[in-house]
Parts: sequence; C-alpha cells; structure tokens
Amino acid sequence: MRRADRLFEIIQILRRKKATRAADLAAILEVSERTIYRDIADMVSRGVPIDGGAGVGYILRPGFDLPPLMFNENEVEALLLGTRIVQSWADPELANAAASAIQKIAQVMPDELRRQLDLVSIWTPIEPARQPITIDQAELRRAIRQKRKVRFVYTDLQDKISERLVRPLIMAFYGQVWLLAAWCEDRDGFRVFRVDRMSRFASLDEGFLDEQGRTAEDFLKQDKPLV
Repeated sequence: MRRADRLFEIIQILRRKKATRAADLAAILEVSERTIYRDIADMVSRGVPIDGGAGVGYILRPGFDLPPLMFNENEVEALLLGTRIVQSWADPELANAAASAIQKIAQVMPDELRRQLDLVSIWTPIEPARQPITIDQAELRRAIRQKRKVRFVYTDLQDKISERLVRPLIMAFYGQVWLLAAWCEDRDGFRVFRVDRMSRFASLDEGFLDEQGRTAEDFLKQDKPLV
C-alpha cells in the first residue's frame, strides 16, 4: 500500500470509531506500530485534528473533511449492485435518490472507474415480479425517521382484516417483499407486517419516544426470525 493510501485509510478508520489504538491500526494496515506513530505525527504536523497518544488510542475530532473519496473496482461494483437493487425494488423516491447518489459519485471518479459505471456486468431485474404496494412508502420511511405513529388497515395471510396503530421501527426488504417491524399499540407487542398487505395508510402527528423494551434494538434482540 502506498503511504498516501495508508494515511487516507488511517483517517477513514478514525472517522468510523471512537478511539483506536496504534496496535489495532497497525494490524489492520499490516504495518508496524512505529510506522503508525510516524504517520500520525506527520498528519498532526500538517494540521489533521487527531487527538490521543501511544497506549491510549487516537480519535479524529469532528468537522475534519477530506477531498472526494476514491473507490476501487470492487467498491464500485458494490455501489452499482446496491443502487440497481434499490432502483428495481424500492419506491420511486428512493429509486431516484439512489440514481442521484451514483451520479454524484461518478462526478468525482477517475475516468477509468467512471466507465465501469456503464458496464452491465452486474444486473438486477428492472421489472420484478412482486405484489403491488399501494401505500406511500416514502411517507412510511419519514414516519420511521421522525418517530411518528402510523395507522393502517392490514390484511393477513388468512385474509383477516384489522386496523392497526403502530410505532414504525424498521423497514426491511426480504426476498420479494418489503416488511415493516413495529411496536403494535393494539396488540401491545412487536409485530411484522407485509407492506403490500397494508392499505388506508396514514402517518399521524402523534410522535413517540424510545421506551425500554419497545425500540428497534429491542426488536432485533429477540430470538425470532423476521418472518
């Protein structure tokens, strides 16, 4: 690895973690701890806001920015795959956001990598065979982000119809269906709903706070499959 690439990777690692020891950086980058100490000292002397020291760990103070990120071929393919899956399987708002994101990334790529964006080596179905979704998925995502309760009519797999008031927690793509994991106020427990079986959806002004035993993290801690 070139030294410039190693310095860049050190900054990326420090951005992702609260504090990182030189020994851990050395193991990740496959260099000696002495090399890490020298690299960090050099970056600090050039104004990179890194705090910490030997035996304590290093942190990168908030607010430090870098030039546009560069990607290798595998990273470009990962971005393409994710973008095309979103374009094929998500709602129009999210699909447009994915296309916009890849265009922004393309603007800062070198020519040889930008050309790879046009290749058809990774492909997902453009018109997937799936059950139609009639509710506003974009509004459901906003309700999750803003922690607002939602109400809808649900038809289960036995065609039983019920009206639900829930705290929406997680949207998940599972095979060919979108799922909503939520705390159901009507059943006083976690429930998972197929989004294509929801109708008469309304996002309410009533918000909710995280309560122990009713959060997304609590749902994920359950020893149960998603479906």
